[in-house]
Amino acid sequence: MSGDDRDALEKPITMFKKILIANRGEIACRIIRTAKRMNIQTVAVYSEADQDAPHVAMADESVLIGPPPSADSYLDIEKIIQAVKDSGADAVHPGYGFLSENRAFAEALAKAKVAFIGPSADAIAAMGDKVESKKLAKEAGVNVIPGHIGAVKDAKEAAKIAKDIGYPVMLKASAGGGGKGMRIARSEKEVSDGFRAAQNEAKSSFGDDRIFIEKYIDEPRHIEIQVLADTHGNVIHLGERECSIQRRHQKVIEESPSPAIKPKTRDAMGAQAIALARKVDYCSAGTVEFILDGQGNFYFLEMNTRLQVEHPVTELVTGIDLVEQMIRVASGEKLAIAQKDVRWKGWAVEARVYAEDPLRGFLPSIGRLVRFREPAGEGVRVDSGVTEGSEISVYYDPMIAKLCTHGSDRPAAVARMRGALDEYFIRGLDHNIPFLAAVMMQPRFLAGELTTNFIAEEFPDGFSGVELPKDEREALVAVAAMVHHRYAERTAVVDGQMPPASAVAELEWVVILDGAHYPVALKPALDGFDVLIDDKIYAVRSEWALGSPVFRGTVNERPVTVQIDRNGISFRLTHGGATSDVLVVTIHGAALASLMPVKEPPDLSRFLLSPMPGLLVAVAVEQGQEVKAGAELAVVEAMKMENTLRATQDCKVMKVCAKAGDSLAVDQIILEFEA
Repeated sequence: MSGDDRDALEKPITMFKKILIANRGEIACRIIRTAKRMNIQTVAVYSEADQDAPHVAMADESVLIGPPPSADSYLDIEKIIQAVKDSGADAVHPGYGFLSENRAFAEALAKAKVAFIGPSADAIAAMGDKVESKKLAKEAGVNVIPGHIGAVKDAKEAAKIAKDIGYPVMLKASAGGGGKGMRIARSEKEVSDGFRAAQNEAKSSFGDDRIFIEKYIDEPRHIEIQVLADTHGNVIHLGERECSIQRRHQKVIEESPSPAIKPKTRDAMGAQAIALARKVDYCSAGTVEFILDGQGNFYFLEMNTRLQVEHPVTELVTGIDLVEQMIRVASGEKLAIAQKDVRWKGWAVEARVYAEDPLRGFLPSIGRLVRFREPAGEGVRVDSGVTEGSEISVYYDPMIAKLCTHGSDRPAAVARMRGALDEYFIRGLDHNIPFLAAVMMQPRFLAGELTTNFIAEEFPDGFSGVELPKDEREALVAVAAMVHHRYAERTAVVDGQMPPASAVAELEWVVILDGAHYPVALKPALDGFDVLIDDKIYAVRSEWALGSPVFRGTVNERPVTVQIDRNGISFRLTHGGATSDVLVVTIHGAALASLMPVKEPPDLSRFLLSPMPGLLVAVAVEQGQEVKAGAELAVVEAMKMENTLRATQDCKVMKVCAKAGDSLAVDQIILEFEA
């Protein structure tokens, strides 16, 4: 044992009195909850855009650190350090993103004699550099993907290296993370185009445009191992997370354990993750990410030296609070958990709820949460940093919340997730819940047959909405009939026009759902109605109260949750990711409804509209230019991501309506084409 080790063991441990959270949103709220449970005071930092944010209200103290742009607030090291000094905090938790993997920040805290609740600056630097981390992984005996370990000079060199490795290849930012600065290339042209785009995105996101190349593994699964390490040399792993459901290299749905991992593979991956952690003298919580191929071979991808977005699924199956462990390790405590103590119970799934429009290519959506109700109940966990009235702005990541469910096994956890998604009530902006619900319904997902290509393969033409199976549509019709009758009954009783439902033998209506007509007959029953549709009885049972936006009940003893929006005499019902317009009328009224004209939407095909609020980075065409389908027209940047807008058909530019550098509103005209 070295002298330093003896000093660490003999040094009295003093728990922190006050922690500053150098972050915002849901992760700041999540850290504050654990700190409060540990009787530690908390300090929130916030930008001008976040002055009314929940994390500010939750903390014991708060400090304004600057204007909305991240570079002038959450990424400004000097301002964070000053907030630490002003508040008297003795430790800082960085959360994830922002400064969580910034070596200079960790060093600045050390200089200020403030504890960093995370690994050492050297470990951050070693693992934060994708090139250096691969070298260290190889030295530690960790399986690495074949590739060129070293920064690539230019696109010409990239093409030569790619040819030597063999296509397909992956171009990756050395300082990358979160899917930024990554491109798959299957040809020399794609290498050339991808290298430029990856460099630009890497420089914009990380201030570092170094790119390296490695072999791209087809049909890969993304598996990561959670590790915990203290300053006394103890390192354990908490099993794996499956993170293969991704879009543009960003995770969408995660789960623990993985349906693909057997105990023997888990042990081998865990051993390699621990070996790498030891190699860099790691302490705190961290994640070693691997790619698993179809034959069960696994290869090191990267190490994240911070808390992961998807850490809740590990907490749900192990019962271990990772934030608490990070705090205890940073204060000098030994891990109280040995590897033999780790037990996995049940299954957990996490879905990332984003403010984005899946029907428009998942473009970011901004706005105010006019109505916001989170799901709750047994096995449901919601990590969010917003409340009703909160605003999702252009300045930060568009994630609204992390919705997690836990069950005795995978089918139970997935079923609970589907119910929770149905219950999540969000109004005021677009969100991706319909898409998440669609993923949960895919037979391939239910079978656990996942790869990182899942979304591209299951939704090759993008997401165009959810079509419910016949039985579910008819169950929705039955719910609509009951909901309508409850409203009609109240109106009639108030007006003295009809007796209560208990005195009615049978009622007949026509439910018009998305234009389709369903004649129904209702019979009152205990706690609900029996609804006859096409000679099939649907027993609808619920204690639903008039005016509630969410209907919870059963249809033929199967749990059903439906969101209800009233629009005059009609409804909009949301269930299973599908939203349906519903009108319930008499048989005579149905005949009249069929005669109503349908309003056609305006023809906007002659215009290129900005699909989101953002910055117009470039306009690639000029007035009078003829362009072919697929040609680049413009690039719009929003929420740190560049979005290339392309021609959908051959056309001629009649007018350029915006210029590079303009701030665009959603649906603002960029180009006009000749008719």
